Amino acid sequence: MPGAAAADVADTTDFAAAGENASIGDWHSAVAWHYGDPLVEQRHLQEDCGVVDRSHYRVIEVTGDDRLTYLNTLFSQKVDDAQPGTVTEALNLDANGHVQHHMTVTILESSVLIDVAPSGFESLLKYLYMMVFWSKVEITEAQRAIISVMGPRAPETLVAAGLAFPQVGKAAPVGNSVVRHLPWPAGGRVDVLVRREDLAGAWDALVNAGAAPVGLMGWEAERVVSLRPEMGLDIDEKMIPHEAPRWIASEFDTAAVHLNKGCYRGQETVSRVHNVGRSPRVTVMLQLDGSATLPSTGDAVMAGKRSVGRMGTVVQHADFGPIALALVKRSAQEREDLTVGECAVSVDPASIDRIEQLPPGRVAMNRLRGK
Repeated sequence: MPGAAAADVADTTDFAAAGENASIGDWHSAVAWHYGDPLVEQRHLQEDCGVVDRSHYRVIEVTGDDRLTYLNTLFSQKVDDAQPGTVTEALNLDANGHVQHHMTVTILESSVLIDVAPSGFESLLKYLYMMVFWSKVEITEAQRAIISVMGPRAPETLVAAGLAFPQVGKAAPVGNSVVRHLPWPAGGRVDVLVRREDLAGAWDALVNAGAAPVGLMGWEAERVVSLRPEMGLDIDEKMIPHEAPRWIASEFDTAAVHLNKGCYRGQETVSRVHNVGRSPRVTVMLQLDGSATLPSTGDAVMAGKRSVGRMGTVVQHADFGPIALALVKRSAQEREDLTVGECAVSVDPASIDRIEQLPPGRVAMNRLRGK
């Protein structure tokens, strides 16, 4: 029975005990990787409606009178005046602008929910505790699990399951759950944040309403195509926000970085790169030679004998075959001699970050110099 299977694989004991030093296999062992036919499962996310158990993610709840101003001073997103029902993304950076955490932020009437991949939960929670000082806030782990619903038939499926289909970028409480709508992967997704004790029942309700069970492999494939890096897989200790262009802004994505706010750690790097420079590396999607041994996360991307990047998530996609996210040097995006071990790779043309115009600060500097 799908609900029973979801309850079995969604137990949080394994990844909570494993902690942040666990491998991706440890994190994924908490949920189903697939239900027997992963490529067919992924089709449901594209063509009708699929539901993915993402209960290995963990959720922090921040309450108290100062919750919005407190979070606004810490992260790259502007939330000090956010209205209840707002859903956005944010980054936590170090003093040099290196990415420490990526999170989804849901603003409710009297609290803020922050969910992160399991690799970043403990360190983010510790950081939030350390930065309280005089702020009137309380920080706890929220015992909530995330289920994601995607596909063209998601609206009617959610309604049939007794839930809701909010507008993009909005969240709505429904009973004991919170339902929110984000714009990626392609076509968007609706996350249902349920109490952990309600996970099996919520899963069953969605499946009975017509959603097909889809393993995490389907979600990961869509995430890679969406060029969305994840902590512990695609982000190294040197990564800065502009190296993931979808975090900055686009016409169809929720940006994780608000470019018109300051007063947060690492903001100087964000401003400098955006206004006068370019990121040294960029997140791209690699197409892999399926006849060779597939590379692993962390392997070096090579151009001849020179390392030009780092492999991230590797996964099979229903349309593209074997693909991966990678951080590569900007100058190497269009090279034709890229390899990872014995595997030939190439950057998918649609993911190449071509900057056609100089950044505004550089234009102003050139004017002053008479160029």
